[in-house]
Amino acid sequence: MILDLFRLDGKVAIVTGANTGLGQGISLALAQAGASVIGVARRSCQETAEKIQADKGSFHEVIVDLSRPEAVDTIVDRTKALAGRADILVNNAGMILREDAIDVSQENWDKVIYLNQRLVFFLSQAIAREFFFPAGSGKIINIASMLSFQGGIRVPAYAASKSAVVGLTKALANEWASRGIQVNAIAPGYMATNNTTQLRNDQERSASILERIPAGRWGTPEDIMGTAVYLASKASDYVNGFTIAVDGGWLAR
Repeated sequence: MILDLFRLDGKVAIVTGANTGLGQGISLALAQAGASVIGVARRSCQETAEKIQADKGSFHEVIVDLSRPEAVDTIVDRTKALAGRADILVNNAGMILREDAIDVSQENWDKVIYLNQRLVFFLSQAIAREFFFPAGSGKIINIASMLSFQGGIRVPAYAASKSAVVGLTKALANEWASRGIQVNAIAPGYMATNNTTQLRNDQERSASILERIPAGRWGTPEDIMGTAVYLASKASDYVNGFTIAVDGGWLAR
């Protein structure tokens, strides 16, 4: 049956930034589809764990500072200890710093690029090398952005890093599709998460954003859940190097 292709029973999924927002929603979705989720975050994932366990799902947390070089090895080692394998990697963790381009320091630029771009590549490389290549299969889902396609305002490092995520998604798909590994991305629109609190609290800016969105509302983590399950499942086995916009129609406007 077609719906069976979307099941993730017996799969192990690693989700970075799993403690809140989109990462929490994606973790919940993958667990509801049957996967055992390993949630990676700098802070406690207790709320995510409670939501998943309430559905009788499986969740383990790995607390690590993703801005540290040793984080990649820690994630690999903890995954081996907790599950002995991985089938799905969701590179969700990221950051945004809002300031005029003329004022961006090298330190702030490097913080954003490291987490949003460098970590995505080297964690993907490590997980693929340790788990996906030996198994001859695997799913990588990168979280891009509308600003993978647009320049945005007062977020030059974020726009640069998220543009790189789309390019990296294509590059890895080109090399790894023949190894049974699908690499794709999701580009969320304006979502009601921690990253957009400042915008949503600005009444004038929020109104101008909503006016541009054909759906007429901010997105939620629940809006990402179906796309995440699709890209993590066998239903997407012939989808490679593509970025799916989940944006309420923003990019179509």
